[in-house]
Amino acid sequence: MSGDQECTGGDLLTQALAGEPAAFTALVRQHQRAVYSLALRMLSDHHAAEDLAQEVFLQLHRNLCAVSSAAHLAFWLRKVTMHRAIDRLRRAPRLESAAPEEVAAAVSETQPADPLLERRLRTLVRELPPAARAVVLLRYQEDLDPVEIARTLRMPLNTVKSHLRRSLAQLRERLNETADALT
Repeated sequence: MSGDQECTGGDLLTQALAGEPAAFTALVRQHQRAVYSLALRMLSDHHAAEDLAQEVFLQLHRNLCAVSSAAHLAFWLRKVTMHRAIDRLRRAPRLESAAPEEVAAAVSETQPADPLLERRLRTLVRELPPAARAVVLLRYQEDLDPVEIARTLRMPLNTVKSHLRRSLAQLRERLNETADALT
C-alpha cells in the first residue's frame, strides 16, 4: 500500500487479511477514535479507555480472519469494546472519572449548546449500571437502533427497550431534580 494511495475500508481489510501490516495500521487509525470514544464514555477514565482500546485492537489482530467486511468490522469493534467495558465496570464499579473537559475534547468537535447541562447529563449517564449505560451510549452516541443494539450486546430486544425506557426516565427525573434545586 503506497502512501499516496487511498483505500476503502474493504480494501484495507482485504490487505490486512493478506498480512500487510500497513493496512492493519490504517484500519486501526480509521477506527481508533470511535473505539476510544465508546471506551471513554463507558469507563470515564482516559487511561482506562486507552488500555481498553489497545486490548480491542490486539483482539482484532488475533481474530481478523473472523471479520468478513468493513461493516462487520465496525460492528465487531463496537461489540467487543462494549463487552470489555461492561466487564471492567463489573469488576471495578468505581473508576476514577476523567475531567469533563477531557471527555468533551475526545468525543466532540463542536461546542455544546449548554456545557453545564451536558456535564450534568454525562455525570448522570456515568451513574447508570453498566448494561444500561452501554445501551444508552450505543443509542445516542453511535445512533444505533434497538435491534442493532440488541445484536451488538447479545441482549434480547425487549431488554434493550426496557433499559432505554428506564434509563431515559431516570435521566429525566434526575435532571428535573437538578433544575428544581436551582430554582
